[in-house]
Amino acid sequence: MTAGTGSRRVVVIGGGIAGLATAGLLAAQGHDVDLLEKNDVLGGRVGSLERDGFRFDTGASWYLMPEVFEHFFELLGTTVENELDLVRLDPSYRVFFQDHPESVDVRPDRDVNRAVFESLEPGAGKSLDAYLSSAQDTYDMAMRRFLYSNFDSTASFFGTDVIRRSPKLSRLLTQSLEGFVADRFSDNRIRQILGYPAVFLGSSPDRTPSMYHLMSRLDIAGSVLYPQGGFTELIRVIAALAEKHGARLHTGSAVTRILTDGSAKPTVTGVEHLSADGAASVIEADVVVGATDLHHLETTLLPEKQQTHPEKAWTKRSPGPGAVLALLGVEGEMPQLPHHSLFFTADWKQNFGDIFGKAARVPEPASIYVCKPSATDPSVAPEGHENLFVLIPVPADTEIGHGGPDGTGDEQVERAVDAAIDQITQWADVPDLRERILVRHTIGPADFADDYNAWRGGALGLEHTLRQSAFLRPSNVSSKVDGLYYAGASTVPGVGLPMCLISAELVLKRLTGDRSSSPTLVDGR
Repeated sequence: MTAGTGSRRVVVIGGGIAGLATAGLLAAQGHDVDLLEKNDVLGGRVGSLERDGFRFDTGASWYLMPEVFEHFFELLGTTVENELDLVRLDPSYRVFFQDHPESVDVRPDRDVNRAVFESLEPGAGKSLDAYLSSAQDTYDMAMRRFLYSNFDSTASFFGTDVIRRSPKLSRLLTQSLEGFVADRFSDNRIRQILGYPAVFLGSSPDRTPSMYHLMSRLDIAGSVLYPQGGFTELIRVIAALAEKHGARLHTGSAVTRILTDGSAKPTVTGVEHLSADGAASVIEADVVVGATDLHHLETTLLPEKQQTHPEKAWTKRSPGPGAVLALLGVEGEMPQLPHHSLFFTADWKQNFGDIFGKAARVPEPASIYVCKPSATDPSVAPEGHENLFVLIPVPADTEIGHGGPDGTGDEQVERAVDAAIDQITQWADVPDLRERILVRHTIGPADFADDYNAWRGGALGLEHTLRQSAFLRPSNVSSKVDGLYYAGASTVPGVGLPMCLISAELVLKRLTGDRSSSPTLVDGR
């Protein structure tokens, strides 16, 4: 790593993956780093819950873009192989359809997936070849020009390769993913498989630019991985590396104010926080990195005149979806479900309209996601039992309520979970599922707001619409306060674990003056 401009005192607000990654990278650069997390455990939305022999990840469950993880660990002087035990999933995931009796498996084999598409729609195999070729080209351009860029140098992201592709890029930005897929495939099952990655971006296929068809390069043409021990193991490893490099990680420390000097263009001087016993303390800093929810940080921790993103700005922004989560410990085995399963309703217009439309409501029925990590990881459930994580996308609306143990959550949350259990029972043919549930714990949008200060109770961060992608997404540096930076899912480059790791590196690039659009060099390479 290139040497920086001298050691600075840094405070990172938020102990989720973006905050931990930022603390680790800056500490490895030689800065004096304190990280403050308001909860009693690290991880943020990449959390964990244990009960009666079951251990549930409560957040991220897809390991994609492995090269991003590999580069990140190299910046910390280690490798993925040294830190994680990754398993390739086969099938990558299974899809159940409301209007078709047969499920479809997506495998970690492009040729197999091509044959599956061809069986669903004659000619779709050849169309998939062209689609994945475009996805690869777009992915390569994004990695080279956009994802690792702070957009502070026009030359760094408007190279000849971008200019040469500008007509295509313009179409990819202005046409929806839904339209892009529909132009190439007629079978609704294929359209849904290729359109659903929009949900991982916190949006819907009709609202997401078709540029994001690049996501299919990851699952259709690549592999889905899983770290043994779950994603809480990823958090443990990154936290340990941050501490190894000298970062101090504080839990139970809620930041109440970002402190600045009295100059005309204020500069950060530190933060005020409450310790676990309620006592107020101050940590001085030359740099503050807000790796918590951007809306909370700007509108709560800064006075209005110092807010780059004041409340009125948020009226023009849109969050990703909220989520109702169900953590289910199930007696006996469920061979009907692989590690990842998707359940797609027939009427997506209605489904996504319920989530993002003006008359937002909890969809009935909903397109849901089910993770069964016990298919891969024996540590997450007692022997012979199954662990299910069920995610129901809903509007980002705290009025939907809180979850709780054993059916004690708010009515809309528990009703959505009941419907999802019935859906799994019927579509995946698990007739006795409800009777076999030993552990049930639910989480609702109000929990996301309470636990993570999530704007409107959103589960992911700002959705990836055209106006909230690339250089149109909120920047990672304050325009009102010197020394204040941002990391995480509300800023560049976007939502998801890989994007949060890159967001940490983008802060590092700000501090080292690296204005390139490429990943940070490791040991001069």
